[in-house]
Amino acid sequence: MKEKLNKLIQLVSFRTLLIVVLSITAVLQFSLMVENVRGVTYDIKLTELSPETIRSMKTVEDTAKTEIDKDHAEEAVEPVYVFKEDIADHRATFVTTIFDIVLEAKKDIEEDGEYTQEEQEELLRADLKNILENQQSLTISDAQLKNLLAATTEQIEATRDTLASLVEVNLDRPLRKENLITYRNDLESKIRQQPAILDSLMSVAVIVGRAAVVETEILDEEKTAIAKQQAREAIEPTRILQGQIIVQEGEVVTREIYRQLELLGMLDNKVSIKPIIGLLFLILLQMAFLFVLFDQSKKEVSKKRKDLFVTVIVYAVALVTMKIIGLIASNFDVMLAFIYPSAMATMLVRILANEKAASIVTVITAASAGIIFHEGYAAVLQMDAALYILFGGFAALIFMRSFEKRSDILQAVAIITLVNLIFIAFYLLMSQTGFEFKEISFYIGAAIISGLLSGALTMGLLPYFESAFGILSTMRLIELSNPNHPLLKKVLTETPGTYHHSIMVANLAEAACEAIGADGLLARVGCYYHDVGKTRRPLFFIENQMGTNPHDSLPPESSAEIIIAHTTDGAELLRKYKMPQEIIDICLQHHGTSLLKYFLFKAKEEGKQLDEQTFRYPGPKPQTKEAAIISVADSVEAAVRSIKEPNAQKIQKLVQSIIQDRVQDDQFDECDISLKELKMIEDVLCETLNGTFHSRIEYPK
Repeated sequence: MKEKLNKLIQLVSFRTLLIVVLSITAVLQFSLMVENVRGVTYDIKLTELSPETIRSMKTVEDTAKTEIDKDHAEEAVEPVYVFKEDIADHRATFVTTIFDIVLEAKKDIEEDGEYTQEEQEELLRADLKNILENQQSLTISDAQLKNLLAATTEQIEATRDTLASLVEVNLDRPLRKENLITYRNDLESKIRQQPAILDSLMSVAVIVGRAAVVETEILDEEKTAIAKQQAREAIEPTRILQGQIIVQEGEVVTREIYRQLELLGMLDNKVSIKPIIGLLFLILLQMAFLFVLFDQSKKEVSKKRKDLFVTVIVYAVALVTMKIIGLIASNFDVMLAFIYPSAMATMLVRILANEKAASIVTVITAASAGIIFHEGYAAVLQMDAALYILFGGFAALIFMRSFEKRSDILQAVAIITLVNLIFIAFYLLMSQTGFEFKEISFYIGAAIISGLLSGALTMGLLPYFESAFGILSTMRLIELSNPNHPLLKKVLTETPGTYHHSIMVANLAEAACEAIGADGLLARVGCYYHDVGKTRRPLFFIENQMGTNPHDSLPPESSAEIIIAHTTDGAELLRKYKMPQEIIDICLQHHGTSLLKYFLFKAKEEGKQLDEQTFRYPGPKPQTKEAAIISVADSVEAAVRSIKEPNAQKIQKLVQSIIQDRVQDDQFDECDISLKELKMIEDVLCETLNGTFHSRIEYPK
């Protein structure tokens, strides 16, 4: 089943696989987090008693209440009036003008002297026509016109001046339209008290005086509108705050309470879809980061597949763990989220994949934690939980730089625990709530537990991931390099010469790999196991022979078959011990398809015409730089031992010869090693061999 699944995955393009895997991850994440954004709802009817005390789960603006408050503020604004100082002067002039027209008409009539009384009145009314039409409140009767014509010029002038003075004095103050009748009555009273005005002209004076009184304080509509707008804008929005009690247990649900619950989306029939859409956007953003990370990776497709599956599975494990803690947390009054192993996901992805993937997983895990651990009274995310995981994760990234020993993880755990404790101190000091000793003790303990769980779960889950995905982590390589490993013990006890040869080759290969930036630790461990196939027939290999050579009595083709078989025998043995594929590949590839020249020449000397392919290793050729370097180091180490009195010149010539032979035989055609790198490898091998086979002082007998 596993093999069929692997074949199916390999048939699909990586981008298609990436989209499918991330889509499945997104669906899982949504299903785990959707309940956390829906919020709490209640089945409550209007005018019923509330079954419990209900608090607001979020802060929202009560727009209806805000609008009512603004209307009240607008209604409370007093109209803005502007006092016109020049009106008093204008109205006094109006009075003077009327009487001046009368005087002018009277003068004209007296000069002519031929008009009848009726004609005089008509002429005077015609002269006053324009001013009377513009003043609707001013109406002069025929009797009053007659009295004006009968009065002397001096009497008219006295009336004019007295009335104009009274009008100017009375209008030199703020008068509003709604109070005009009062002001006119007041002026009339003052007019009637003036002895300078004849009784015959009193009625005309009263009518003109009342008509002259107008408003001097005018409503400024523009300023009033601005004042009302400012009053509306000054009103702060009415908000229902998070944690605010909406209704007490047993209290009647009034229309206002019901409206507030409806506004908050806390009624079963009023669940808002906006938070769910927001969650979808968050998940889309997180998956987009992962998509870009893996889509732009320059690694081999097989390696990218492993990194992808490891990353999403670790992330899924983190989500499930947070969800479980989140479900339990509702039964506690403390912030149980701080128990979550803050750096677990980061450490696992860092060890099993790479640092960039670990960084992104840290960020998206923290963001998801902010949703899952959301308690309802936080704004959008539970930021204290999100920051806690963010700091813990990045502490692991920064301080856990090496994975060669499990003690490196333990050291990182100590630092993560310290970072957790510092964050807890920040949380306790910044909180407005007073904490008791019991709660402080819990939070300190939670920080320590979180750090310890991060390390324990990392080390506990690591072997399962390595086994499931065939991942060869640094720590796994360190474990395989232990001399107490059963397979290495087998090599040591059954083929001691091969064991010693493997150790020497490992030293050469590691130094060469480090010189060109390849994986030196993988090369070293690969060398330890590359010749395990020789344990099947140890005496047929010269380094294990203590006397006679069994090949002397065998035909060359049989000898070649036995020698060639040690690569496939070794691979079979490695599979039996469930060794990583990378080690098995090195075992199969370290001879490539090279030729066993010694036995081919021997066959020719015996006069046998055999196919050259009979004397070649089955391969495959080296696929990686590490396998190519091991193939050279293996041949070099064996060849140098055959040199009599080795020196630097002889060693260099031998190393060059072996590398050139490999190149000419096309053994490096299937790996991405360059000629420049081969030159660097040559230099490192020569330097290392010169240190091993240096001249020794001849001690006196």
